[in-house]
Amino acid sequence: MRLTAFSDVCLRVLMVLCADPGAELSTTKELAEAVGTPYNHVSKAVLKLRNLGLVEAVRGRSGGVRISTAGMSASVGSLLRTLDERQDVAECLSANGDCPLLDGCGLRGALARAREAFYAELDPVVVSSLAPARRHGPVPVTLGTHRPE
Repeated sequence: MRLTAFSDVCLRVLMVLCADPGAELSTTKELAEAVGTPYNHVSKAVLKLRNLGLVEAVRGRSGGVRISTAGMSASVGSLLRTLDERQDVAECLSANGDCPLLDGCGLRGALARAREAFYAELDPVVVSSLAPARRHGPVPVTLGTHRPE
């Protein structure tokens, strides 16, 4: 199973925001740099996430985006179901119309069940559990006098 590019960007944005939920507001430009994705794609993802109530957006010059409480506790499986707008995993339509095997084909149903099993496996996973913790302040370094031989 493959995630859509849009779902992938949405998950990455949420993970970046979850990594430091108490941080200052993040701009869409900063998020785009953090996830390594073009600004236009990230701005569409942020808009969708805002509409889903997973992020809070503050407009204006000093505005930005922050993770919402719902975003912190969102189920990955549920989120991917919502974001994946594909009708079928397989392309069951040809240029001339429906597949001639559509009436007796079991592939479409089997793939739909497999997709649901994929999402079901991700249902207990919470977005905030995927985010790496950001370190604040200096990172302690231990310097030793032991030299490797």
